[in-house]
Amino acid sequence: MPRSHPRYRKRSNLPLVIILAILTVAVICAGFRSFFRAPEQKQDDLPPAQTVGGSSPEGEADDPEAEALRSHRERKPDFYTILVSGVDDGNGGSDTNILLAVDAATGYAYGVSIPRDSKAFFNGKNHKINAAYNTGGMELLAEVVSDQLGIPVDYTVLVDLRGFEALVNAIGGVEFYIPIDMDYDDPYQDLSIHFTKGTRLLYGADALKVVRFRHNNDGTGYGSEDVGRMQTQQKFLKAVAKKTLTPANVTKVNDFVKIFHQYVETDLTVNNLAWLGAQFLAMGPDNIDFCTLPGEWKSPYIYVDPEETLALVNQFLNPYVEDRVPEDLKIPS
Repeated sequence: MPRSHPRYRKRSNLPLVIILAILTVAVICAGFRSFFRAPEQKQDDLPPAQTVGGSSPEGEADDPEAEALRSHRERKPDFYTILVSGVDDGNGGSDTNILLAVDAATGYAYGVSIPRDSKAFFNGKNHKINAAYNTGGMELLAEVVSDQLGIPVDYTVLVDLRGFEALVNAIGGVEFYIPIDMDYDDPYQDLSIHFTKGTRLLYGADALKVVRFRHNNDGTGYGSEDVGRMQTQQKFLKAVAKKTLTPANVTKVNDFVKIFHQYVETDLTVNNLAWLGAQFLAMGPDNIDFCTLPGEWKSPYIYVDPEETLALVNQFLNPYVEDRVPEDLKIPS
C-alpha cells in the first residue's frame, strides 16, 4: 500500500499537531519501557486482528453469502485504528477528531482529521459530528465515525489540549526557527503573538502562540496562511519528537507519564502503548502523514465527499484485506 497521494497529503491544523505531539510523547515514553520487555510479549499487547473467518458454525460453510461476508471482513495483520479527540474549552465538546491508522506490518501511520462541522446522522437526527461526543462521549463518537467510514474504530484517545504547554515545558523547551516576523493581536481571545524571525528557545506558552499564528494585524504573513502555518506546525512537531529522544529527556519518562495521565484518557493499556511506542520509533516521523477528510462547506454543515472519502479510506485507513465499497460507508447527503 502506498503511503502518500498528492491529493490527500500535507494538510493539517493546529489541534492535530497539538494532539499528536502529546500522543507521540505518550507512545515514545511507553516505547522506552518496551525495550525492557521480552520480545515475545510485544505482539500480545494488542489484540489479534479481528478477522471474521476460521472455523464456521455448522451449516454456514457452504453459504456463499456468509463466506463473502467473512472474506469482506478479514483483517490485515498488525493494523489498528485509533480515534484521537481533543477538548480545550471546558464545555465538554470534542472540537478536534483525528482517526489514526497504524499499519505496523508495512511501517506507516496516517492521521485523517475529521472537521467538527461534518454532517452526521445519529439518534434519528442530523447533527454536526462533534455533537456525538457531547451526547454519548467517546463511545458514541467512535460509533458514528465507524458507521460513516465503514471501518472499525479499535481504540480511542481523549486529550486535554492544555497539556501542550506542559509537554513542551517538560522537555526543556524546543529550539526552533521562527520563519517570519509575527505581529498579531486578538483581544477577544486575549491573544498576542509578537516574535521576530529567527531561532529561539520556545517554552510552552510561546510555542503555542507560534504554532497558532496565521497572519499579522495588517494581513501580511505566510502569504498562504494555511499552508504556511501547516509547515510550521509539522516542523515543530518533528522538533518536539527529536527533543524528546535526546539523552537528557530519556530520564524524564516519569514526567511524561504524569502529563499523559493528567491530560489523556484512553482505553489503550500501558502494554498497548508500549507496543505502539516501539512501532512509532521504528517508523520515524517521515513515515507518518496527515490530511483532512474531504468535504465541502454548505451552512450549517461540511458535507463529506463520499467518492473521495472511499478512496481515502481504502488507501490509508482500511484495516480489512478487501477494499471497502460504497455500500459500506454511511455518509449523510
